[in-house]
Amino acid sequence: MSWPPPPPRIRELIRRGAEIALTPAPEWLAELDAATLSGEARRQIAADPALAAGTRRTNRSNLLFWAASNVRAPGEPVPANDTEAPLAVARDMIRRGLDESALDAYRVGESVAVRMWTQIACTLTDDPEELRSLLDVSLRSISAFVDDTVGAISARMRAERDELTRGTHAERRETVALLLEGAPITRQRAESRLGHRLDPPHTAAIAWADAPDADLGQLDRAADALAEAAGQLRPLSVIAGAATRWLWVHGRPDADRTRAALERLPDVRVAVGSTAPGVDGFRRSHLDALTTQQMLTRLTSPSRLAFHHEVELVALLTADPERADRFVARTLGALETAPAELTDTLRVFLAEECNATRAAARLFVHRNTLLRRLARADGLLPRPLAEHTVEVGAALKVLQWRGRP
Repeated sequence: MSWPPPPPRIRELIRRGAEIALTPAPEWLAELDAATLSGEARRQIAADPALAAGTRRTNRSNLLFWAASNVRAPGEPVPANDTEAPLAVARDMIRRGLDESALDAYRVGESVAVRMWTQIACTLTDDPEELRSLLDVSLRSISAFVDDTVGAISARMRAERDELTRGTHAERRETVALLLEGAPITRQRAESRLGHRLDPPHTAAIAWADAPDADLGQLDRAADALAEAAGQLRPLSVIAGAATRWLWVHGRPDADRTRAALERLPDVRVAVGSTAPGVDGFRRSHLDALTTQQMLTRLTSPSRLAFHHEVELVALLTADPERADRFVARTLGALETAPAELTDTLRVFLAEECNATRAAARLFVHRNTLLRRLARADGLLPRPLAEHTVEVGAALKVLQWRGRP
């Protein structure tokens, strides 16, 4: 789409507005992210940490791309944004089985961006005619930019789909999808296509990177490390997205060896499922790993490694984040925001079945120090610990895995 070039005064106003848009307010970005990740149509994207992170990166990429273009050439058509951020999300969506309908997030983002731009425009001039001309040109520009970008990304998704339907990786991914969906594929055929036995106990894991500048090569090294921690040469690995690997190993990987390996791979996070045999175990362990990954993301947890057995209770408690926050606040009261030494001491004390001697040894503190901390913690609780020990223990587990504000 093209339009007559605006007069110099309008070009100058657009340039000034674009300079403001280059440094968007945090609340604008938060609103843009919330809009593009809400609604039933985008539920699958919002629930997937890698896709959600990619969507947030794309929001910023689109906003800055359009603004920078209008600083350089105010009021002129802006080419499609076919940079790495939106293309990576397109690849990931195809690998999750999504189609072009997932791009409706761009339209949602457009409506939020138009409202934000209108607010900026109203600060640039008090002249109604100038404002009318400014909005006429710039809103055409935003609409054309989104149309062209969606078209470019759609083409990339079609190409990616064609590529992924060829070759052995496509066969492996298709087989895994059939197993996860409970489709009628025989165990023998699935094992032949995967090169992976399905009778022994399985432990599934999801390895992903959500930092914009992550070294994605670390994902494959994390996969190998998980296999080594389970005493194997290599895992069954499926590329679920540019920044995500679905993994399965036989048996249960050693937790200490896995943690030690991740210390050398700072860009990777890993969620580990349960351990169970057979095709049902293959499926159940993956679903448990997915639940663990979603919990870490939902709670903005800083933890880079979590095993399902460690977080199963917390995942259940925090399925509704708002209700979970209210439960923690009611149960812990002032202890929720107390120094970590108090909450950690009480959590370890409860884990050691209220045995002060064992808890002190585990924390490497004197028993009297532990008792003083426990007394301080008890004084911060709305009710005495002895009256609701189970509830306090559950709330402290949520606090342990939740990212502190």
